[in-house]
This record gives sequence, C-alpha cells and structure tokens, in this order.
Amino acid sequence: MSEIELPDSLGYTAEHEWIAAAPGSDAPAGPVRVGISAIAVEALGEIVYVDLPEVGAAVTAGEPCGEIESTKSVSELFSPATGTIAEVNSALVDDPAVVGTDPYGEGWLFAVEVTALGELMTAEAYRAANAEDA
Repeated sequence: MSEIELPDSLGYTAEHEWIAAAPGSDAPAGPVRVGISAIAVEALGEIVYVDLPEVGAAVTAGEPCGEIESTKSVSELFSPATGTIAEVNSALVDDPAVVGTDPYGEGWLFAVEVTALGELMTAEAYRAANAEDA
C-alpha cells in the first residue's frame, strides 16, 4: 500500500480533522478551511452524506459540529478550533463523494474564523499516532 498523503502545511487532530493552520501557531487571521484527513477517508470508505455546521454557528475546539456518513459508518465531525463558521462547502450537499476523492482540495468541509486553535499535531506526529492506518 502506498503512503497516505498528509500535507505538512496542515495541523491535524486526534479525531482526524485537518485545519489550514500550523500546530503551535497563533490563531490565523481570516477564515481557515477544515476537512478530514486521507487516513479518515481511507477508514470511512465511500462518503455518502455530510452534515455541516451552519454559517454563523459558534464552534469549540474538540467538540462535535457535524457528521459524515459513509457506506460503513456515521462519524462525528469535530472542530479543530474555537470560533465562528464563516463558510461551508455547499458543493458537498450534491456530491459528498468529493471528500473522498480530494480531501485536501475540493473536499474541504467548512471554514472557521478562528479565535483559538485546539490541540493540533504535525503531519509527522499524526502519521506516527496512526501508523497502523498510514
């Protein structure tokens, strides 16, 4: 099996979300995108539905804020940051499978105006924590 893609420029959570912010950095200015990692995509299989938070909703780092459903299971989505939802990827309503085919590009889930980042791992640390899956 080839190595699963984990871009070094992203921060990762233990719950398999990514955020376009570096671990240990200050809260970024402007909204940042959030998605699920390729490791999560691999575990979930074919993604058939996403339930995303509403624009304007407050989210808290480490707390559930939506769901993602695959042919195998339903999993909660956790916010990697505290803040306010600035945008959701409405294209996923019509084609949730994009999350599985392009998790770091067109398959992003939502963007959050960050007030505080949660506990994030580097790509290297996340890969090590999920070694049996990566």
